Amino acid sequence: MDVRHLTLKNFNNREFKVTYYGLQDNPNLVMQKRPLIIVFPGGSFDHLALREGEPVALAYASRGFDAAVVSYNLTTDPGKIYPDASLSGLTALKYFRDNSQRLGIDPQKITTIGFSAGGHVVSAMNVMAESRKWQKEFNFKHDEVAPNATILGYPLIDITKIGFSLNEEDKSKMPTETELLNTAAGVTDQTPPTFIFQTDDDPTVLIDNSLEYLMALRKHKIAFEAHLFDRGGHGYSLGLPELVTKNCAWQLNPHVAHWFNLSIEWLEHLKIAA
Repeated sequence: MDVRHLTLKNFNNREFKVTYYGLQDNPNLVMQKRPLIIVFPGGSFDHLALREGEPVALAYASRGFDAAVVSYNLTTDPGKIYPDASLSGLTALKYFRDNSQRLGIDPQKITTIGFSAGGHVVSAMNVMAESRKWQKEFNFKHDEVAPNATILGYPLIDITKIGFSLNEEDKSKMPTETELLNTAAGVTDQTPPTFIFQTDDDPTVLIDNSLEYLMALRKHKIAFEAHLFDRGGHGYSLGLPELVTKNCAWQLNPHVAHWFNLSIEWLEHLKIAA
């Protein structure tokens, strides 16, 4: 595996980091161009959850994907979260599409996946990619930066529907634009096919987030698949024993862990998996 630590500048000239996991080229493979998945960990906007970064990237790599993990800006960094967090994601996507020939990536098989706060970043990326306003302000084109599919894990969609209170400083770093504050409001006929999974008992990001986003997708006739499990809490990542942290035994959830294979089947159905 070719692991590279990249430093890029986003469309707003802000530096950010990407870790890229490229599979070894094999001239004997039938499929010479690999799909790519770009991972956005959660972490309440104040850190990046390690369990939702590299382990997820490597899980998809084991199924024939190249993978990348984007380190977007946080509340601990200067300035507001947006638009830079999503601009960094759009820039990363453009970088891999522009360099797809050299890297062995299929430029039409790029999927974004975001967990929790990372789900908000990813869904906001879709809003911005599809908006003439943002395209004009930051000089990018839809086809350069739009993913071919999106996966949202227990995603934050509406910042007003978090199961806890934000302090005033963190509130001041949140977006004010309606379509970024609640990314369901930014769903359009161009929003990419979307896969969502969440549990009904999620105490951190209320399930209303997923339900509202699903209704917006349905309104715009966007292809989607949703798996809403009865229990499992929040932040379970892949639901595997090796990813359980101290005092969080609930993170081991073999039933909810099915979301990963289901996402692969869905991508295969869309013909954008390996």
